Amino acid sequence: QVRLVESGGGLVQPGGSLRLSCAASGSIFSIGAMGWYHQAPGKQRELVATITSGGITNYADFVKGRFTISRDNAKNTVYLQMNSLKPEDTAVYYCNAVSRFGPINYWGQGTQVTVSS
Repeated sequence: QVRLVESGGGLVQPGGSLRLSCAASGSIFSIGAMGWYHQAPGKQRELVATITSGGITNYADFVKGRFTISRDNAKNTVYLQMNSLKPEDTAVYYCNAVSRFGPINYWGQGTQVTVSS
């Protein structure tokens, strides 16, 4: 079993920055790719960015050039640096980890990001 704990959310003005962190614990050896998703009120959860264990990244078009995902395998932590934030980035952000050994997804509890003046 894998446990994911997010931190770093909060309230920020448009154009500002936040850095989210997600610390993994438990069966760390089983984790392959990790990523961030977000879910706004009344909308479906959608992918923001992913990173493989080897560091290959993938981004949703709406965050390209503004967000950066990174991973510290020694600390079992994945980060999401969010710059040039917009009101439409307001959502609950969830950390995700995918098992190397099958179609198993692990999720964190989520952290709220609110972009407002």
